[in-house]
Amino acid sequence: MDLNGATALVTGAAHRVGKAIALGLAGAGADIVLHSYSSGEAAKATAAEIEALGVRVALVSGDLGVDPAAILDGAGDLAPVQVLINSAAVFPDDRLTDVTAQAWNRTLAINLTAPVFLTQAFAARLPRDLKGVVVNVSDWRTQRPYPDHFSYTVAKGALDTFTRAAAESLAPRIRVNAVALGAILPPRGKDSAYLKELAQEIPAQRVGGTEPVVMAVLALITNPFVTGEILRVDGGAHLR
Repeated sequence: MDLNGATALVTGAAHRVGKAIALGLAGAGADIVLHSYSSGEAAKATAAEIEALGVRVALVSGDLGVDPAAILDGAGDLAPVQVLINSAAVFPDDRLTDVTAQAWNRTLAINLTAPVFLTQAFAARLPRDLKGVVVNVSDWRTQRPYPDHFSYTVAKGALDTFTRAAAESLAPRIRVNAVALGAILPPRGKDSAYLKELAQEIPAQRVGGTEPVVMAVLALITNPFVTGEILRVDGGAHLR
């Protein structure tokens, strides 16, 4: 897909990985529908960076856990959306032994249910004469689960399965892929020293930063013969 002049919706795009992806797509010529929930000022700052790249941007705020499909309404004059990036996520500390039903439901609502129903609405609204692309942001640790992020890992594992199922369901007009991330940025509350220590356990002997993520997303969007793929961006961490 040629991104020049296309519209991309990126959820959780005010900061961190979502912001990097939004800026990367804008740099490739796409207009951006920038979704955020509680990061109003950060979203405005990111929108200004996107506009500086010479493309258009629409800001949309909303709780993905309430009505994810309504987020598409924020495209306004930039509709139709041809690229959907399901990036927004929550990363709670919990274990099977202590997770509550309330926390479990919230994690699945943001990390799994929202991508499912955003994708459903995206497919329904995409004009029949256009092709579309969905990229989900997952985590390589679905193969080797975190012991202390139980609900997150289960939700991302289901997102992997959804990626493959949606690719089959929506082919050939809409391609659906995912990037499974490793050590990209420090988790909230951790500093760069945390990732430097973690890097010693990774074959690449470094942490990723957001640039490799953007490169992977762009590759999945622009390659017309790839669908149902989950591309690990983890510096080889899955090998150990």
